[in-house]
Amino acid sequence: MRMGEGVEWGLHCCVTLGWLHAEAPVPTRRLAAWFDLPQEYLKKRLQALGRAGILASSPGARGGWSLARPPERITMMEVVAALEDGLDAFTCTEVRRRGAGARGGGPELGGTCGVAALMRRAEMAWRRELAAHTIADLMAQSPESAARTHRNYRHLTG
Repeated sequence: MRMGEGVEWGLHCCVTLGWLHAEAPVPTRRLAAWFDLPQEYLKKRLQALGRAGILASSPGARGGWSLARPPERITMMEVVAALEDGLDAFTCTEVRRRGAGARGGGPELGGTCGVAALMRRAEMAWRRELAAHTIADLMAQSPESAARTHRNYRHLTG
């Protein structure tokens, strides 16, 4: 499974916004500068998180982004789904029903494809694992020095 780099960016921004909840909102340009990311691309990722109800935006000169909910109520799966458009990781095209291999096929071609069934089980395990972990979990698993560095970087919020 391969996810776009926007997933990494989105998760790190959510963790950062969790640490900076008292100083929110944080402008896109500040998050982009903190992580050395292209501002316009990051803005699109943050907007997707906003549409999904994960982030909230505040307009104006002092506007920016904040978490829309407490970090313990935002799962990693929600962030991934918002940034990857909720697409399934695997799509069965029923290749077994095409070409020479499909000629003379019996009733077994009418049932669920074994490849598709296994891939779906694997995807569901992956989704369950991501759904079991929250932004708060990521914050708690990070070294305290990381949180302190983010909080002490005054240019991030001002």
